[in-house]
Amino acid sequence: MRYQYGEFDGQPFPTPDDLFPSANVVDFILQHGEQALDAMQNAEDDELAQLIQQMIDAGLLERDEGTGQLRITPKMLRGIQHKALLDIFEGLNRGNKEGHLTEDPGRGDERTDGTKSYEFGDPLSEIDLGATMRRVLSRQRSEQVESSSVGTGLPLSITPADFELHRTEGQADTALCILIDLSGSMMRWGRFLQAKRVALGMTALMRRHFPQDTVDFVGFYSTASRIREDELPLVMPKPVTIHDHQVRLRAPLDQALANPQSMPQHFTNLQLGLRMAQQVLARRGAANKQVFIITDGQPTAHVEPNEAGAGDMLYLLYPPTERTSTATLKEALRCQQRGIRLATFALIEDYWGMDWVGFVDQLTRLTRGTAFYCSSEDLSSTVIESYLKGKRSKKFVG
Repeated sequence: MRYQYGEFDGQPFPTPDDLFPSANVVDFILQHGEQALDAMQNAEDDELAQLIQQMIDAGLLERDEGTGQLRITPKMLRGIQHKALLDIFEGLNRGNKEGHLTEDPGRGDERTDGTKSYEFGDPLSEIDLGATMRRVLSRQRSEQVESSSVGTGLPLSITPADFELHRTEGQADTALCILIDLSGSMMRWGRFLQAKRVALGMTALMRRHFPQDTVDFVGFYSTASRIREDELPLVMPKPVTIHDHQVRLRAPLDQALANPQSMPQHFTNLQLGLRMAQQVLARRGAANKQVFIITDGQPTAHVEPNEAGAGDMLYLLYPPTERTSTATLKEALRCQQRGIRLATFALIEDYWGMDWVGFVDQLTRLTRGTAFYCSSEDLSSTVIESYLKGKRSKKFVG
């Protein structure tokens, strides 16, 4: 390895944050998705063109060889995730312990106060030598008193009943699936932007502190689909295409999936989101499985078996109906029956939107899950705190 030395100019050495684009550039990309990259590429501005070239040279952006379109690189993605995590932790309360604690010892056990007697199968690596020796000496003194013998008691006789072990709290692995509402109403109040920050921050958190855990993402709108990690910064809510006061539409689900343009996409199909989450988590071998639901309204879409033939029918119904709510609650119950814990994060900015919390209450009671009502600004810290507290604060409602 060769080194080159030069005269120090007195300027501080650049940090990774200095080499990363400004917060304004990152926020612009997160807020506008693919349109942001298109606007940057087509803008006739010398300074912006220079900035883009600097980001390409730094390995943050790249051009598609076929189309010439700008794309985010894995290096840029990791940087955005890291920044999102730092922003989230600035709002967290100090003192939260990181970990998913459980009474059963597992991988990465953490010692707590106190000791316990040894039981068959306990790890000998957790023996508290000082407490064990005190117990041995106390037992031998009692035996000497009973036998009226006098002596030093040496050599010491240690039995398995004398072993004292540190108490531990095991950290169990978790498979998490985050359902992100991509309906048209998520454009309001910057809700989708905060939801993306949560997704990006959770990815960075798990990769750094909980490598045994996994996180997957599903976006739900009129239907539902998986969201890859590299798609997170650019994902956007579905645009509103109809503004009728009442909507009653249906179509074969296969047709709606094959030709998305044939149906409005801005409705809320939590039922399909939950169904896809079950499919995703079924492929994960974790001991604990959870679903986090981030949404801002009551479901307005669902599927039912097609009575006229094979397959399912997709229904788009607005205003929300009891029919859609029932179909969604049945799917949520299937999650609970499969051992999947549900937590709902309901985004409520003001009191006029409180009328749909009754559905969240039903969902929470039916699945014995948890519910959080928060504004968009508080979403990131609420989700992260809930995840970090894990099983230490698991509460069932009902």
